[in-house]
Amino acid sequence: MKEKKLIIKAGIEKYPVIIGNNLIDKFDKILNKNLINFNKCLIVFDNNVGKRRINIIKGKLKNKQIYTHLFKPSEKNKNQKSVNLIVDTLLKKNFSRQDCLISLGGGITGDVSGFAASIFKRGLQFINIPTTLLSQVDSSIGGKTGINTSHGKNLIGSFYQPKLVLSDINFLFTLPKREITCGYGEILKHSLISNNKFYKFLKKNILKILSLKTPFIQKAIYESCKIKKNIVEKDEKESNLRKTLNFGHTFGHAFEATTGYSKKLNHGEAIILGIQMSLKFSKIQKIIKKNDFTSIIDHLKNSNLPSNIKNYFSSKDINKILTFMNKDKKNKSDKINLILLKKVGSTIINKEYSRKKLKDFFQKELLN
Repeated sequence: MKEKKLIIKAGIEKYPVIIGNNLIDKFDKILNKNLINFNKCLIVFDNNVGKRRINIIKGKLKNKQIYTHLFKPSEKNKNQKSVNLIVDTLLKKNFSRQDCLISLGGGITGDVSGFAASIFKRGLQFINIPTTLLSQVDSSIGGKTGINTSHGKNLIGSFYQPKLVLSDINFLFTLPKREITCGYGEILKHSLISNNKFYKFLKKNILKILSLKTPFIQKAIYESCKIKKNIVEKDEKESNLRKTLNFGHTFGHAFEATTGYSKKLNHGEAIILGIQMSLKFSKIQKIIKKNDFTSIIDHLKNSNLPSNIKNYFSSKDINKILTFMNKDKKNKSDKINLILLKKVGSTIINKEYSRKKLKDFFQKELLN
């Protein structure tokens, strides 16, 4: 399938997102075509990326000084210490703002690398090569970078746009099935908040997408990225519309934090559970249309996606979950700010609810 290209316009900046197969094999040509130049680069790669692919990229960067930095991606390592190690390397090797930091890995690697790039001498060139389905459809687009603290997820970060995003489909073929499911959660979210036609495509082709069949996986990634592009361009700094991208995330991020970012529940699985909780809460508040609610819940169940919160939490976890929800960065008061769904393609933004109302909701879900 022919590669596809999206141009993201963020303020006065713009950058290409290229989606296709075997893209790293023509990395040098892509850099030249997009007028990206540098003398030195630091490749921050995670330990899930094979040496063969790192060597391919190195081979395409002839006549450049190349340094590498191994990063072990986990929510626990998504912290200031990891950022400091990257920045120290950039300082020791005397990088300038015209040089480049290249992220080669999943979303956590991209977030940590992007944040390091944004603060080094107030910003050097940054290229993101996302290697997971989740990072290709979500964190690589929009310029959000961030790290975690003991108080919650992504509470320290910046908005910093890359020079290029290269989403090579070939990286996906070595991913475990659980990682593909993880990415699908974000693809589904994009369809729910913005595009009923795309949602119907997903419902019809879910098994082909999860099996990475051509051209279905390419279309799913492209359409998902296009939705995020359209939202990000209208609201780069998340003042209003971009908040819709957090549908399911207020719940999902709290679920991740409650489990201590353990392997029991990865990010995408937490977001899928968060989508389900948002849907159920939307139903209780009489916001969502009944037919849409039933359709989405059935889709989650029929696709064998995580759909039972009781498999991960019990009533004793409720207060901990709510404490993390209270710390969500979207909140402007003691109340918890949620993005809820009216129907496929239409959301309600900045809906605030008390801790007690949500506690009653969780008790009903976890005790019944």
